[in-house]
Amino acid sequence: MRTIAHISDLHFGTVIENVAEALVDDLKSLAPSLVVISGDLTQRARRGQFAAARDFLQRLPQPQLVIPGNHDIPFFDVTRRFLSPLTRYREFIHSDVNPVYADDELFVIGLNTARSFTWQSGRISEEQVYLLKATLERAGSRTKILVTHHPFIPPPHGMGIELVGRAALAIPIMADGEVDLLLSGHLHQGYAGDIRAHYPLARRAIVAVQAGTATSGRTRNEPNAFNWITLEPQRITIQVRAWTGTAFAPLHVTTYVRSTQGWRAETPAPGAV
Repeated sequence: MRTIAHISDLHFGTVIENVAEALVDDLKSLAPSLVVISGDLTQRARRGQFAAARDFLQRLPQPQLVIPGNHDIPFFDVTRRFLSPLTRYREFIHSDVNPVYADDELFVIGLNTARSFTWQSGRISEEQVYLLKATLERAGSRTKILVTHHPFIPPPHGMGIELVGRAALAIPIMADGEVDLLLSGHLHQGYAGDIRAHYPLARRAIVAVQAGTATSGRTRNEPNAFNWITLEPQRITIQVRAWTGTAFAPLHVTTYVRSTQGWRAETPAPGAV
């Protein structure tokens, strides 16, 4: 069994300090097998914001897998945005923007979907599709997870939401490689669902899990929250832990059980798709 704390959209520069402190305490108490941070560590990709994000990550449990989000690319500094968009991310956070974490049970791949030209929206490049295929070939029978900042599925009432570009190229690779979970952020909304509801050609049930904003004041009709994911051979449990005003506590739980076609929802969460 493995446990993952999936946090996203920290947005240093707009962080609520007491929420951030409570998140540190909660994660230390939970002691996850892995902490996944699915992008937007900063609000405007400024050096001070990256330094604050780095210091915060150093206080969280290890190991960690971190990827950038669109807010980690400069917006107002157009020269830096196009010529060196992730230089500060690499300097303060990690040199690898497509990282991999592996242990005896987990195989987790991060793909950077943030782009200078589209900024708000994101996409997977053809090069990353080939990288994904080659990397999954090393995964064996371990639980396989793909982490991106931009989502593969929309929220339950999110018509018009732009999903990660070129997803259709990656999904056959993920199906053939028997990916189990997709972890994303970006929308500041938490929900989960089977990708087949949005990609009819998908040959396998892969569970897409979205995280809200963990620490930012930029909430969207939801409290600050993160996902506490428990991975067992035949079951995935996704507990949303939300800010109550004094601490993080369980809000709702979704479970998926293994089936012949991947994963089947056993107890769908409110708003599941």
